[in-house]
Amino acid sequence: MRLNELRDNEGSRYRKKRLGRGIGSGKGKTSGRGVKGQKAREGVSLNGFEGGQLPLYRRMPKRGFKNIFRKVYAPVNLGSLDKAFAEGKLETGVVVNEDALRKAGLIGSGRYAGVRLLAGGEISRAVNLEVSGASASAVAAVEKAGGSVKRLVASKEEIAAAS
Repeated sequence: MRLNELRDNEGSRYRKKRLGRGIGSGKGKTSGRGVKGQKAREGVSLNGFEGGQLPLYRRMPKRGFKNIFRKVYAPVNLGSLDKAFAEGKLETGVVVNEDALRKAGLIGSGRYAGVRLLAGGEISRAVNLEVSGASASAVAAVEKAGGSVKRLVASKEEIAAAS
């Protein structure tokens, strides 16, 4: 190959459309914008505008409810907890709380109100957990393995039993 044989790849250079260069070019006079008016001008953004008629997004009924005070809990499964102990990310014999789970990489970086323990997978060792919430089956599995679960936020059943 020689210097005079060098070429760009096919399609790597895009030739810009030349607008307003006479009627013979096919894009002369109005440059493909039709005629006059607001849309022929530059910098027009008319998304959702229907010429004064009530727009579709305002005509449609609004449904549902979004609770802005909703609390989102980070889910942690028993299987991933057991795996973290096996890999040495968590220490046995120490109370495992939200901070320890975050350092071990079991909780994502999102903004969570706490941790909810779920019964996905199995746990093979006795662990002492401090979590915001836990499913009944997860608590049963941890206690069966010889551990304990302390809930920081009372469940609906506990609130109903207390009153």
